Amino acid sequence: MRDETAAQPPEPAATEPRTGLHGRLDRIRRTRSGRLTLKIVIGAVGFAVMALGIVLIPFPGPGWAIVLAGLAILALEFAWAHHLFTFTKRQLTRWLHWIGRQHWTVKFLIGLAGLVFVACVIWVSVWLSFDVNLYTEITHRIGRQ
Repeated sequence: MRDETAAQPPEPAATEPRTGLHGRLDRIRRTRSGRLTLKIVIGAVGFAVMALGIVLIPFPGPGWAIVLAGLAILALEFAWAHHLFTFTKRQLTRWLHWIGRQHWTVKFLIGLAGLVFVACVIWVSVWLSFDVNLYTEITHRIGRQ
């Protein structure tokens, strides 16, 4: 008679259950309805936060940070979002380290380009939303003085 236990791989050591947010999510995932509800809720909240961030991107403020927060929420439940969030974090870290190594003039030019971009977005937004050309308004008011 052959010994069946010798052919089997050793059992993995028992892992401790996770704590905090991931532990709570694991408890919810134990049932089929819990998994489905969690996917729906996390998907809805994540996409809503991302949509808000996308709307706020052209304006001064934390538009991109809000998009990344929505992606982080989606990464809690969806593998594709986790991979995209990990990739984005890695690229953002590389970009920040690169900027940190640059001379102050390069940093200044990057900041100036960002400021010009934001000013152009605001100008186009005001023009399309209110049909007001800020350039002509400013030159008209300066010409009056």
